[in-house]
Amino acid sequence: MKILEATGRILSINISEKKGIEKDSVEMVNVIEGWGVENDAHGGEWDRQVSIFSIEAMKKVPPEKMEIVKSTGYTENFTISGVPLEKLGVGAVVRLGEAEVEICHIGKEIFKEEGRPYIVSREGRFGKVVKGGRVKNGDSVQVISKVD
Repeated sequence: MKILEATGRILSINISEKKGIEKDSVEMVNVIEGWGVENDAHGGEWDRQVSIFSIEAMKKVPPEKMEIVKSTGYTENFTISGVPLEKLGVGAVVRLGEAEVEICHIGKEIFKEEGRPYIVSREGRFGKVVKGGRVKNGDSVQVISKVD
């Protein structure tokens, strides 16, 4: 693996046992290869096992939506900072603490119009776990690429 120049930090880790509700913040999680975040409803054998939201995407929120986006709870598993959005493209592999996630999608097929899902549904990164491990708040985030 080759580490690219983009390095950031994990600002928050969030999980929920049910889909469609705000997630609870936790200090540490176990990320399971081929499954997702332990005890999170989105885990499973599919390509949206984990969600990552770069706080830098907040600059894309229209002023009239900003207050409600900021005042609602987390809907993503990992909130990160310090990694430019253009480095988080489809196919990128992101190291979060000990775990690695391959980004498979940017946003969702149907955008949400209210709360934090407004921006996460447009700019969230969704992917599958290619290497499991423990992840803690404050851990580094590195964009890596596979080298043959």
